[in-house]
Amino acid sequence: MPEMSVTRTDVAEARARLAEDPFVLVIVELPEEQQPESGAVAEQLGFDPETLDWLGTADEPARAEFLGDRAGFVVPVVQGEEVVYIHVVVTERSLTVVHRGVAGLATALTGSLVHERPPDSVAVLFILLGDALGTFRRAAVRALLESEELEDDMFEGRRPEQVYRLAQLRRHSARLHHFLRPFLEVTDEVLSRRMMSRNMPKERQRLVREFQTGSRMVLADIESLQEATRRAFASYSSLIAGEQNGVINRLAIVSVVFLPLSFITGFFGMNFTFLTDKLETRDEFWLLAVGLQGLVLCVSLYMLHRTRIWRRLREDD
Repeated sequence: MPEMSVTRTDVAEARARLAEDPFVLVIVELPEEQQPESGAVAEQLGFDPETLDWLGTADEPARAEFLGDRAGFVVPVVQGEEVVYIHVVVTERSLTVVHRGVAGLATALTGSLVHERPPDSVAVLFILLGDALGTFRRAAVRALLESEELEDDMFEGRRPEQVYRLAQLRRHSARLHHFLRPFLEVTDEVLSRRMMSRNMPKERQRLVREFQTGSRMVLADIESLQEATRRAFASYSSLIAGEQNGVINRLAIVSVVFLPLSFITGFFGMNFTFLTDKLETRDEFWLLAVGLQGLVLCVSLYMLHRTRIWRRLREDD
């Protein structure tokens, strides 16, 4: 690659350099509120506005296509918590990147060229695609570590904000998969078709294979994140279910203890002949009422001890 110089210029000079220089990298930054007409950006840069009518337009889905002597890509990039698209047009002598607002990946591309010094524009393209995959990988790994930390914290104590954050991470993993999967499918289809050509140089075939391997690894990281969030939700549900089972067991024990008392209260509250004629003294009343309650309570505690329910409750605590 020839010596690199960075210059801020207008569209007219960029178009002239695209037509004359042996190699040029053009990064076009469009205002976020500006919505150019279809093909306007391509026409200003000297490209065919009919074949590149999508260049610079908002809400353009993932794209990868060869157009004779050039190729066009719409590449998803993770920027903070959002996913944005950058538009790329590559020829044998130039690489044009169009993005809306501030795009850190496009700006950092010039720094990568200084250190890696790729031989041609196609190699620069694969550096850009690799950096785009890197943003997805870093986002997935960062979210994966956070979900694992949340799962560990759940065993110390459950809090509602943990569920809310897990829901956010699960949605984030779904968004990463939603934006990356279509791009990898269209890119893999186009690159695989080009790999079948005998005229494709071996160096470019190597770049394609490295990109495909890296894309599969990033997709696996995102799927691992999805599985981790599902596992964390399952762990939270299991812990809550265990706590509820403990509460139900305690309520059952209290019911067993007080059930005889309720029976005795109801029994002696009845007004029939046996109670009025046979139980004539206070001692007989206390013997039946308190004695029967104490007997049932002792039997209940003995049964609980024999079945080791108390020990299981303490272990759950």
